[in-house]
Amino acid sequence: MATATRKKGLSFNQRFWRWFDDAKLMQLVFYALLAGAATILWTDFKDLTGNDIALPGLEASPVLPAIDRPEIDPSAPQFAPREQVTTGHDVLAAPMTMALTPGGIMRLEGTITPGSAQRFAEEIDVRGEYIGIVSLNSPGGSVDDALAIATLIREKGYATEVKAGALCASSCPLVFAAGSTRLADRGAVIGVHQIFAGGGDLPGAAQAMSDAQATTARIQRHLTEMEVDPALWVHALETPPDKLYYFTPDELTDLKLATELTG
Repeated sequence: MATATRKKGLSFNQRFWRWFDDAKLMQLVFYALLAGAATILWTDFKDLTGNDIALPGLEASPVLPAIDRPEIDPSAPQFAPREQVTTGHDVLAAPMTMALTPGGIMRLEGTITPGSAQRFAEEIDVRGEYIGIVSLNSPGGSVDDALAIATLIREKGYATEVKAGALCASSCPLVFAAGSTRLADRGAVIGVHQIFAGGGDLPGAAQAMSDAQATTARIQRHLTEMEVDPALWVHALETPPDKLYYFTPDELTDLKLATELTG
């Protein structure tokens, strides 16, 4: 009777915490941490791929919107990239395909995924002597693979091109920069933004910062070796990963990313 009386006299908070024992508390903490980890992994994956990837139920588009540029005419094509790119979103979002077409043109189309460089190397081993130009149409993706593809293009002395209606964004311009000659159509859509680098042994933000700086150094070295003005990457560093800095035709040649404009 005394025990029952004591329980009845407990406050709400006391009764709650008696019910909410350590096991339930640890279970709640576990699920909270799991949800937080899932959110972080999703954010890192989105930044790593460099694509506008949507959660289920939302429209996905690999053609990101343009960053505001008050110094140029707001009616310029650089402000309407989704109207300029003629390739379907499903094609661009899919893993990169490679096809040798008449005239010695190797077409690389789609997202640069881990393993794309290895597949490109295999294509070169089989068809390399027939390739003269590498034609790009990609929203970017894996930086490591983009740089490896670029190295092979420069070693083989291939030219690169981005045709009218094609997209070359995020890490794709690093591949374009490797061409012995670099042909950009005036109707091509070429842009850059911040690229996330992940992996390593440092904790959290410190690792992300370290990886990002190391990746930026690799990119700057690559652009310098390709005789592209490394100031080009300043525009990438200033542009958040959910948008793109799209280059005007004049900027492409002024920064030496394109050696010739066509169209």
